[in-house]
Amino acid sequence: MTGSLDQLRLQLMWNRLIAVVEEQAQTLIRTAFSTTVREAGDLSAGVFDEKGRMLAQAVTGTPGHVNAMAASVGFFLRKHPLAGLQEGDALVTNDPWEGTGHLNDFTVVTPVFRKGRAIGLFAATSHVADVGGLGFSADAREVFEEGLQVPVSFLFRRGEPNETLLDILAANVRDPVAARGDLYSLAGCNDAGARRLNETLDEFGLDGLDETARLILENSARAMRAEIAKLPKGRFENAMRIDGAGAPIDLVCQVTISPDAIDVTFDGTSPISPRGVNVPLTYTQAYASFGVRCVVGNEAPNNAGSLSAVRVAAPEGSILNAKRPAAVSARHTVGQMLPDVVLGALAKAIPDRTPAEGASALYLPVLLGESRAGERFVINPFYTGGTGARPAKDGLSCTAFPSGVRSTPVEINETTAPIVMWRKEYRADSGGCGEFRGGLGQTIEFAHAEGLPMTVSKMFERLRHPARGRDGGGPGAAGGARLDDGTVLPGMGRDVIPAGRRFIMETPGGGGKGDPRRRARAALEEDLRAGLVTPEGAKAYR
Repeated sequence: MTGSLDQLRLQLMWNRLIAVVEEQAQTLIRTAFSTTVREAGDLSAGVFDEKGRMLAQAVTGTPGHVNAMAASVGFFLRKHPLAGLQEGDALVTNDPWEGTGHLNDFTVVTPVFRKGRAIGLFAATSHVADVGGLGFSADAREVFEEGLQVPVSFLFRRGEPNETLLDILAANVRDPVAARGDLYSLAGCNDAGARRLNETLDEFGLDGLDETARLILENSARAMRAEIAKLPKGRFENAMRIDGAGAPIDLVCQVTISPDAIDVTFDGTSPISPRGVNVPLTYTQAYASFGVRCVVGNEAPNNAGSLSAVRVAAPEGSILNAKRPAAVSARHTVGQMLPDVVLGALAKAIPDRTPAEGASALYLPVLLGESRAGERFVINPFYTGGTGARPAKDGLSCTAFPSGVRSTPVEINETTAPIVMWRKEYRADSGGCGEFRGGLGQTIEFAHAEGLPMTVSKMFERLRHPARGRDGGGPGAAGGARLDDGTVLPGMGRDVIPAGRRFIMETPGGGGKGDPRRRARAALEEDLRAGLVTPEGAKAYR
């Protein structure tokens, strides 16, 4: 394909691939059992060539899933080469080191057949609310305590479900119907993608993806290298301290920009933790590379071609390259900080493109208890804080960066469990002051609907180390966790919410950017009218 008509045909094929994987993702959302997928969009979906290289990803999904899944398909093919798979086969794993970083994420990989030949693969990942063990928390000391581990295995073989595997899963989780249903939805969305891909190939008169894949990956890599070539060359460093679990964690980053690649390393980062906040390397690579892609070559497609120009490494034995059997359940509390760490280094090379630090890690309380009728429940709602101020705009309030997921609606929480949401509102003054204000966090207050006690498992960050401002901007507000009687709770670990008490959670705000005295008067007055900034908070802008 060298002529203009061939290039047009390639562009049309690319657009169709994006539509195919987006339909794949939407099928997963519509059929998933867990609210983490249905309501929050904690998932990924993509199409891969015969070599296991990601060609296209769905717009819907999280970088931690997408970019880690891009690497994990290779692990599947290492154990089960494409030539040995048959129509109707589907493989599955939740191995943190061969998947997306912790046991709650299940990845299903399905080969695509055309005229009797395997021509590629579809893969999808979703967060299953419960996998047994101690549950979703940072409390474990080893991965063996965190739940059921499923090595790369057959979920379906020639169209028949692996009932032995499904029985083992059901015997080890608190909600077997949801877990089984989520696995079927993963396999179903891959099948939907495969059907649509074959229809597309029929329309374009193609027997496979080989030539299209080659051109897509070459063009993507070329576009990314061209953007890197425009950047200042050199080594740029940044460090961030976060709360951690029991002891603070130092994330130390070096970004080296060469003529055709960007290398991200984490020499000097804290060692492995005895708690469940450790990060497998695939998850580190996923979010560190995403931090680069936010400001460099972000118009190039996110696939194996463009990702090849960003190389990420972390010292073995550090918290960002934790080996088995480290506990990793809450790896998001550290891993989701990495884009801001990387952006802080890039700010020294391209300051006009980089935002201030934000809340970053999601607030994901796990609520466990029983109704008066004795029915057990476990729910895992998602909540967000504020993003850092952008180069020439305010930060976004209650927005999930870098994960991109949605907050779980109040109505869903109250429908799926005996929970009452008493309050969900912006936290005034939580966005850092600056010429451009940081995004606001939120306050959420809830209790057991029947006045019974329940347990909350917390994995919260930035209670002691809030998001920092940039270029003279102020820090965002720290997060918090407490009961309505004033009892302060730690950010990590399990606590019982006593009968009749309410749990109050405050998500952090994002840092501001630029001198607060330069903020436009009209913007500050609008913030005051909207209640985003109080008269007391407005003093920081004088």
